[in-house]
Amino acid sequence: MRTRQEITDMFSTFAQLEGDKFSKWSIDKKLYKNIQNHLELSSEALKSENFWALYWHKHWRSKSNNFARMHLSAYLQEACYWTASKAVAKFTLSQYTLADYFQMAIAEVEIILKDFNSEKCSSLKTYAIMAIPSRLKDVLRQRKEANLCTNWALLRKVSKKLLSEALSEAGFSQSAIAQYRLAWTCFNQLYVQNQPGGTSKLPEPNRQLWEAIANLYNQQRQSQLTQLTEQRNAQTIEQWLNQTVLYVRAYLFPAVKSLNAFKQDDDTTVTFDLPDPSFDSPMADMIAQEDVQNRQNQISQMFAVLLKALQSLDGQSQEVLKLYYQQGLTQQQIMQQLQMSQPTVSRRLVKGRESMLAGLIKWSQALNICVDSNQIKDMSLALEEWLRNQYGEYNMNP
Repeated sequence: MRTRQEITDMFSTFAQLEGDKFSKWSIDKKLYKNIQNHLELSSEALKSENFWALYWHKHWRSKSNNFARMHLSAYLQEACYWTASKAVAKFTLSQYTLADYFQMAIAEVEIILKDFNSEKCSSLKTYAIMAIPSRLKDVLRQRKEANLCTNWALLRKVSKKLLSEALSEAGFSQSAIAQYRLAWTCFNQLYVQNQPGGTSKLPEPNRQLWEAIANLYNQQRQSQLTQLTEQRNAQTIEQWLNQTVLYVRAYLFPAVKSLNAFKQDDDTTVTFDLPDPSFDSPMADMIAQEDVQNRQNQISQMFAVLLKALQSLDGQSQEVLKLYYQQGLTQQQIMQQLQMSQPTVSRRLVKGRESMLAGLIKWSQALNICVDSNQIKDMSLALEEWLRNQYGEYNMNP
C-alpha cells in the first residue's frame, strides 16, 4: 500500500482491494471537496494531519458535522491495512484472507473512535495502530469460541437479551419472538448436560427430549405468552431452535461489509490506480521504517514507565530485586545476606514485580487500550525480560 501524503487524500480516499492485494485508492468527491474547503479557510499552522484528525474526532463526538465519521474512516485506512497485513503474517493457518482481516479492522473503527481520548493520547493514528490489533484479536477469539460450539451448546450459553435482539434483528414480530423465547427457555430447563469434557460440544437432544420440551412449551404457553397460540409439536420446536441458532450466530458475527463500499453508478466517487509496491521498493522500505519507528517509540515509553515504577519502590525491595536479577542470588542467599526471613524475601520479590506490572497496565489503560488476561501475561514476560536486561546492564557497568 502506498501511503498518502496530502491532507486532502488522507481524509477523503479509501483503499480498494482486488483479490488479496491493495489495488487503488478511491476518492469520495464530497469528502475531498469538504476537506479542501476547510484547508483553504485555515492557516498554515493548522494544516497538520494530527490537527485535522483531532478536529474531525471532536465534531464526530458532538455530532456537529455529517462528514466527520467518513473523514475519520478514510484517515484510518492505513492503520486498518497494516493490522490486516500483520494478522495474515501471524495467523498463517487461518481461513481468513487479507481482505477479510481488513474489513474486520474497518468494522472496529467506530469502537476505536469511541474509546479514543484526546486528553490522554494526542495522536489518533498512534492510538489506532495500537488498539485495532487488540480489537481484532478479541473478535477472532470470540469467533473461534462460537465456531467451536455446537448449536445446542450455543443455545445454553446465549442470554435471553441477546436471543431477543438476534430474533428482532432477523425481522421477527414481538409475538413470534415471545414464542421462540419460550421454546428456548423450555429447552434450557430440560436439556441437562451430564457428559464430561466441557460444554462446547453438547450433542443434539434425542427424540424423547424433544417431545418433553414440546410438552413443557404447550403447558406454559397459556401462562407465559400474552397472545393465545396453538400447540406446537416436537418437530416445530426443534425447527424453531435450529433457526434461532442461525440468527444468533448471524447477530453475533454479521457478515463484514466494508464501510468504504461505493455503488458503481455513484458519480460522487472516482478511483485512481496506485501500484502495489513490492517488498523491496523504496516505498515499502519507508513504510517498514515508519512501522519500526512507531514500535520503538512505544517500547521507549514502556521502558520509561518501568524505570519510574522501579525507582518508586522502597529501598529494600529494590535491593532484593538487584540481588536476584543482577547477582543471580537465590532467595535463600538473599535471606542470609540481608538477614530477612525467606517469606519476606519472596514477598518483596512478588510485590515489587506486581507493583511494576500495575504501573505498566495503568500506562496501557491511559491510552484507552483494553487489557485482557493474555496481554497481562505478555506484559509479565516483558517485565521479566526488562528486569534481567536492566540489571544486566548494571552488572556490566558497575
